Amino acid sequence: MFRIDGGKTNTYCDGLSRRNFVQLGVAGMASVPLSGVLRAQAATAERHGTSTRDRSVIMIWLDGGPSHLDLYDLKPQAAAEVRGIWHPISTNVPGIEISELFPRQAQVADKFSIVRSLYHDTGDHFTGGHYMLTGRGGVSGGATAGRNPSIGSMITKAIGARRPGMPSYVSVPVASSIGLRPGYFGGNYLGFQHNPFETDGDPNKDDFSVKNVKLPDGLSVGRLNDRRGLLASVDRMRRSIDASGEFDSLDTFQRQAYDFVSGPEAREAFDLTKEDDKLRERYGRNTWGQSTLLARRLVEAGSRFVTVHCGGWDHHWNLESGMNNYLPQVDALVAGLLTDLDERGMWDDTLVMVCGEFSRTPRMNDGGNGGPPGSMGTPGRDHWGSAMFCVMGGGGVRGGVVVGATDAKGERPAERPVTCGDIHATMLHVMGIDQDLSFIDHAGRPTPAIEKGSVIHELV
Repeated sequence: MFRIDGGKTNTYCDGLSRRNFVQLGVAGMASVPLSGVLRAQAATAERHGTSTRDRSVIMIWLDGGPSHLDLYDLKPQAAAEVRGIWHPISTNVPGIEISELFPRQAQVADKFSIVRSLYHDTGDHFTGGHYMLTGRGGVSGGATAGRNPSIGSMITKAIGARRPGMPSYVSVPVASSIGLRPGYFGGNYLGFQHNPFETDGDPNKDDFSVKNVKLPDGLSVGRLNDRRGLLASVDRMRRSIDASGEFDSLDTFQRQAYDFVSGPEAREAFDLTKEDDKLRERYGRNTWGQSTLLARRLVEAGSRFVTVHCGGWDHHWNLESGMNNYLPQVDALVAGLLTDLDERGMWDDTLVMVCGEFSRTPRMNDGGNGGPPGSMGTPGRDHWGSAMFCVMGGGGVRGGVVVGATDAKGERPAERPVTCGDIHATMLHVMGIDQDLSFIDHAGRPTPAIEKGSVIHELV
């Protein structure tokens, strides 16, 4: 049988009959066949009339909490312990300034917009992550289990993949929110079948391959690049099916499930060696950059929602070294992605987002973390959810716009407060999905996709 493994901690379907060899289990979905998932997705889209936009989403997830004051909302006039270490620079949009460590994004600021007045008022990693990814609270560091489906799960349940043969929801290389996999990226009460497909591995390595797809006769995704071996195996299976007449009896959704493994779409989409070396350099020859390039390949091939995990932003100390390392990588991958999408004519079809679970304190600490100053390292910033950012571009979102503003110290929204629900409502709007969409929860109750939120009109 075909099986997709999501890691050592999960168990998956087994014992399928030969008749059901085209069934796939996706990232912990137990015995639910992908053909059934595809059928349900299509029925949901038809029922709600939501397939009016053929767009995809790429979410760059900065796991750990990136500081708004050091990235997209610098305060050069504030006191030294607030304004931090870096200076703002002008962009190609008059009046918009961002970190000096973002020189490439500064050249393409007309392609993205910055929400500077986002907030949820919690400094708990888990609560903040759940708010940002599901639109709701209800979890904490003492009770971390997810309670609601992610925005990615809801979107892909509603309208599925853009093209047959591709997984609708993918995370590169992992779906991880505050160390939980798939954490708040998961489907929760929508079912495990609406968890993201995780590629695992390091897309920057020469030998990168998606190792969590297992095929009959010892095949793997890595070996799918061996055209001879693939065609020989598939031809044997097709001949066997044709001889029995079963292949002709498979409906459209079963064929799509089969094509996910045997067809060329997924095989080629996961193969980064197809990309020109100069383009790979543009994104950055590191894990984050190449993960983002892979995300572009996946949406180009037909995936609907792809997340890119960029973890390690919990800088309670040593903020300077952390930002000097991370921000140039983010600069390259964001600018590289925005430019690449535009050049390929994918700009209006792909919504790009950059965000994390919360921000960091406006006032820098002394690096002691409760001990003597400097005992843990150089100064850093602690947890802060009362002012944070979200960058959005493409996919019908206006570029070169700043939504809202924080006060002089960057502590709280001073203009146009924006909630996580507003971000999600805007996402649904540009995806052409009815904001009144509801799903049935564990108790059998219809639960709105968005608890509270309105479209950010400045962006659309």
